[in-house]
Amino acid sequence: MRKISRALISVTDKAGVVDLARGLTEWGVEILSTGGTASLLREAGIAVKDVSEVTGLPEMLDGRVKTLHPVIHGGILARRDNPEHLRTLERHSIGLIDMVVVNLYPFEQVASRPGSSFADVIENIDIGGPTMIRSAAKNFQDVAVITSPDDYPEILAELKRNSGKLGPETLWSLSQKAFACTARYDSAIARTLPTLDQSGKKGTEHVELFPGQLELRY
Repeated sequence: MRKISRALISVTDKAGVVDLARGLTEWGVEILSTGGTASLLREAGIAVKDVSEVTGLPEMLDGRVKTLHPVIHGGILARRDNPEHLRTLERHSIGLIDMVVVNLYPFEQVASRPGSSFADVIENIDIGGPTMIRSAAKNFQDVAVITSPDDYPEILAELKRNSGKLGPETLWSLSQKAFACTARYDSAIARTLPTLDQSGKKGTEHVELFPGQLELRY
């Protein structure tokens, strides 16, 4: 069973996130967050530490760079069963991150919206979100990764049943969902971009990716 002590929450779809964060704090989980998510949680009376406090750098480049930092990804990717990994974190004063709660910029919605410019579409290609999701999903033995608000109630229920811990089956299942999430997202981007020109107008080219592949359902 994996004890959750520190969680990073950064979501576009904020449905249910206040309840999730409040439930996590009941088990003493420290919450790290960014931007609008941090503001929403603070307004709800939940203690939050800004990611910029942890990295020592502000969010920059109009929000393009927030979490892309070794202090964040070291805390996510470090293997808890590897003493050298843990010594490296200690040497660089990097804290472990046990849970990543992320959902992605609404690329498909923006791309399909009448009047969206080419720049709008490009700016809704999420970078930090998929990077954190993939990092956490790769290290699923040690890190819970949650990409859908639909999973919040069951996660809170399991934490309650197990005194703030999640079982290995849950961590493995969440990892599979996470990789399915980033696969769908990248496929949507790859399908969409050839249909646009840089004026933002719809083109006529159609790209079929992975013909015959099974739809991923979780």
